[in-house]
Amino acid sequence: MHRVFGAILGLICFTSCDKTAVFHEFKSLPDHWQSDSVVVFKIEDLDTLAHYNAFISLRNDNSYAFSNLFLITDMQFPNGKTITDTLEYEMARPDGTWLGSGSGDLKESKLWYKENIQFNEAGTYTFSIKQAMRGNGDVNPIADLEGIRDVGLRIEKTKE
Repeated sequence: MHRVFGAILGLICFTSCDKTAVFHEFKSLPDHWQSDSVVVFKIEDLDTLAHYNAFISLRNDNSYAFSNLFLITDMQFPNGKTITDTLEYEMARPDGTWLGSGSGDLKESKLWYKENIQFNEAGTYTFSIKQAMRGNGDVNPIADLEGIRDVGLRIEKTKE
C-alpha cells in the first residue's frame, strides 16, 4: 500500500514539475490501429508570440511486429491551411531491443514532430495522426496494426 501511494505521489510531483509542456494528451487505441482511424487533438489558446517544439508520444507493447513506424500527420491552422507530413520513426534497435522508456511489456517513445514552431494565428489548431504501415511490396496500409496502445501529442514551450 505504501509503495502504491509513493508511486502515485512521485508521479504527481514529476508531472507537476514539468513547466515546459503546454499540452500533453494521450488517446488510447483499441486492440489495433486501423488504417482509416485518425487520432485527433485540438489545441486552443497558444501564445502567438512564443516558440514551441511538438512531439508525438507513442506507447507500444511487444505485439508490435516492426522496428519502425510510418505516420501521416496533418497540422491544420485556424484559417484552414493544412500542413501534411509523412514521418518515419525508428522503434527498435537492430538487435530487436525496443527504444523508448519504461519497463516490462510497455514502452513509451517521445518522437520529434516539429521544432521551433510558432502558432502565429489565434484560434484552434487541429493535429491529426494516422498510421501508414505497409507490408513489404504492399500498396495498401496494414488494415489492423497491432501493438500501438496509445498515441499522444505533446507541445512544449522552448526555453528563450
